[in-house]
Amino acid sequence: MGRKYIPRDISWLSFNGRVLQEAADKSVPLLSRIKFLGIFSNNLDEFFRVRVAGLKRALLIDEKEAKHIFFEKPELILEELNKKLIKQQKKFDKVWLDVQHEMAKEGVFVKTCEDLTHEQEDFVKEFYLNEVESNVIPLLLDDNRPMPYLRDKSLYLGIAMKKKEDDHHPQFALIEIPTGQINRFTILPSSKKEVHVILLEDIIKLNLPYIFSFFGFDEFNAHAFKITRDAEFDLDNDINTNIAEKIAKALKSRRKGKPTRFVFDQNMNQDLVEFLLKKLNISKIDSIIPGQKIHNFKDFMDFPNVFRKYNQPEERTSFHHPELVNQHRMVDVITQKDVLLAFPYHNFDHIIDLLREAAIDPDVISIQITAYRLASNSKIGNALVNAHRNGKEVTVMLELRARFDELNNLMWKERFETEGINVLVGIPDKKVHAKLCVIKKRVNGEIIQYGFVSTGNINEKTAKHYGDYCLLTSNTNIMEDINKVFDTLREPKSMEENLHAGKGLLFSPISMRNTLMEYIDYEIAEAKSNKKAHIIIKLNALSDKTLIKKIYAAAHAGVKIDLIVRGIYCAKNQKAFKEPLHAISIVDEYLEHARVFYFYHGGKEHTYISSADWMTRNLDYRIEAAVRITDSSLAKQLYDILQIQLNDNVKARVLNNLMNNDYVNTLDKESVRSQTEIYHYLKTQ
Repeated sequence: MGRKYIPRDISWLSFNGRVLQEAADKSVPLLSRIKFLGIFSNNLDEFFRVRVAGLKRALLIDEKEAKHIFFEKPELILEELNKKLIKQQKKFDKVWLDVQHEMAKEGVFVKTCEDLTHEQEDFVKEFYLNEVESNVIPLLLDDNRPMPYLRDKSLYLGIAMKKKEDDHHPQFALIEIPTGQINRFTILPSSKKEVHVILLEDIIKLNLPYIFSFFGFDEFNAHAFKITRDAEFDLDNDINTNIAEKIAKALKSRRKGKPTRFVFDQNMNQDLVEFLLKKLNISKIDSIIPGQKIHNFKDFMDFPNVFRKYNQPEERTSFHHPELVNQHRMVDVITQKDVLLAFPYHNFDHIIDLLREAAIDPDVISIQITAYRLASNSKIGNALVNAHRNGKEVTVMLELRARFDELNNLMWKERFETEGINVLVGIPDKKVHAKLCVIKKRVNGEIIQYGFVSTGNINEKTAKHYGDYCLLTSNTNIMEDINKVFDTLREPKSMEENLHAGKGLLFSPISMRNTLMEYIDYEIAEAKSNKKAHIIIKLNALSDKTLIKKIYAAAHAGVKIDLIVRGIYCAKNQKAFKEPLHAISIVDEYLEHARVFYFYHGGKEHTYISSADWMTRNLDYRIEAAVRITDSSLAKQLYDILQIQLNDNVKARVLNNLMNNDYVNTLDKESVRSQTEIYHYLKTQ
């Protein structure tokens, strides 16, 4: 019997394969191809820290419960993952080799310590003494010493060393590559026609005889390796509390952060490999992946731009929204009409300007805003600090559990609280993922409220690369609902009462799921009455089994369903469907991040933008918001953009049952690259 659903983790691996396709695409600029390799590697690291670790932990709980969570037995999923991972690693190595050939055509070379000129060797030795040595701590390894704790985000050099005349077993050592203190990439002296780059680990390798000179070793076998540890997060809240408690209980006897993956240079001394596996307690059920020379490829997202000048196309530049150009005050526009910003096509400075304007407006009383991932030196954060200094009451909901941004958010918490800003830190067991802001001002004794609802983070750095929507509005129903969210955050016991029936917003975990089900049921009823029925859903991920079942029911009834899902996609077309699901994924230079829900609804056409994916965690375990676009011109704009994306035949892949990432067929069709077409569409509005 075939699968009814694609397991989430298998689907995610298919998505990362689409990222690797971008790295392999020769039409993509060379520096971007290198960055896509870095993104692929970084994605994989997080996948092992959280999802693979979660699958392995699930082996400890009841098989029936585990199968319910993951759609299949965890051991079967792990087995399939390992097979696919090995294939992807081979493709990654091939793509990197191809990229290096393209780099060579531009005179750019990544040099190893073995192929340096005498001048370059002298440079590297001097650079090591002046810049690197103080950050290098060599550690000797043997059976009589305890194994040092190895961090999962670090890169290590595994070293086997001996004297030429000595036939004894080599001495083992390791060195952590200090990429946190020193740039991993150093440009070497070379001819004007070429650029030579050396990696930090090769700088250290060249200096091993100096580092270990006390021992008199003259043969060194040194290769890079890394481990990935169980991050010990919950399983993305895709499980209920009882099962989470069972897993936590089963973990009590485990050493914290057990390694889940060991990746190493396949040329590493085999005795050293076996020694490390033994000392790290890594077994065959863990992922042991022999690879090429370079690891921790995530650093290559910051590879130096040493290539011939790249003329950025006009379509990759942001522009000001026409409604907000040459306006003395943004509030005067927003209180008259809704404005829809589409990032990164529209300039994110509009959001910064809105908050800076509120910070100095003498009539503004208060600002309330949610923050999931602030930039490290956030202009948003600085505007909020200035607002407080100017006497405004500022409240920031700061999500301290935003994965891998915890330290940055803690830093902002300390800064805000030092300034005297009210900081809310959410509700136990529920992340606050909604992106909301409400600003209050008093004019002639009357309270005016305005603000925004966004699909993405209020972060000026990511807004340059993430495709998101932000509705600027003064709609009284929406403002009332945003205030209810902040009331709930101050008094969590009021959540059911406050978020039950929003006038302008749908809320998770209270009303969004049921309302979405009702909308789909309406389309099913229309289809059964032989009336037009159409649903378009754009998401980052579709994995919630209940909603997938409802989509299946709609397809069985004959509802036309278009799905644009960037990442995880767990649905499968079934033979019984009267109207097969049409599903695509767009992976391009910008990260498709916006969530849009469209329902034909008997010609009334209800359209929402949201922070929520259709995942159990978003619908049941997070505070999320979806806002209906009531302005007909803005709703049409969203619909038109969805149609452009559905017609993409350059960067769109078909999401089929085989998960083979085939590109959409372009035969006899004019090329449509949706991100380029959206730029032109918005530019002409």
